[in-house]
Amino acid sequence: MRTNQLIIALFQRFCWLDEGLQARLHARGWPDVSRSQSMVMTNIVSGIVRPSDIARNLGVSRQAIHKTIAQMAALRIVDMAPDPKDRRHMIVSLTETGARMRRDAQRAMDTLTAQLAERLGQDRFDALLETLEADWGDNIER
Repeated sequence: MRTNQLIIALFQRFCWLDEGLQARLHARGWPDVSRSQSMVMTNIVSGIVRPSDIARNLGVSRQAIHKTIAQMAALRIVDMAPDPKDRRHMIVSLTETGARMRRDAQRAMDTLTAQLAERLGQDRFDALLETLEADWGDNIER
């Protein structure tokens, strides 16, 4: 079984996508963002807006997410405000600057996705995406 190769290959391909995204954003004049900041932005765009939910989704502490969000707020990419549905919680949203950055990021990801589909072939690309989106079941026992 090639268990070590799986985690290495998945991480390398994630880095390929992230580095391609970062390079394209940098070329458009955007400040460099960390992988953590990029993943927070991805969660926000996906509708996950409470810091505690983002932390849970990424498997990191709430403190780490709050630090990352504070860095992003300093770059004027995000804002935090009380959740109008539950004032005990905060929600994170993109600023206008963050929304423009997100649009550029989406265009970059569209380009990267098209390149990947061309390089792998559409059938292999579709099979890869289907495999990654499949229900892998509960996490392995710890």
